[in-house]
Amino acid sequence: MDISSLAEVEPNPNIPEISPGDTVRVKFKGGATGRERAQVFAGTVIRVRRSGAGTNFTVRQLFHGVGVERTFPLYSPLLEQVEVLSHGKVRRAKLYYLRGLSRKKARLKVKAKAKG
Repeated sequence: MDISSLAEVEPNPNIPEISPGDTVRVKFKGGATGRERAQVFAGTVIRVRRSGAGTNFTVRQLFHGVGVERTFPLYSPLLEQVEVLSHGKVRRAKLYYLRGLSRKKARLKVKAKAKG
């Protein structure tokens, strides 16, 4: 049995197309039970798993010198908005090598914008 047969997936208009290497700002509902508030998690997309309704992406950020990763389901109702800040120039689909790098070494080059 496949999850796509159980539920129809409606794309959220507040979520653009994202790919590994993008620097994003993710706004989502979170907090303790009973109280929900908007939280923001900003960082670099290191993985995008595309599997229909189970599609998710992982964002990594450095917080006080410690790497923090968070995985977000793309079609979750708790996901409010994803804002792409820049597109990174990468040659891999999974950027797990960024886990071993820190600070300046973990920076990615920015894609050049198309003219015209």
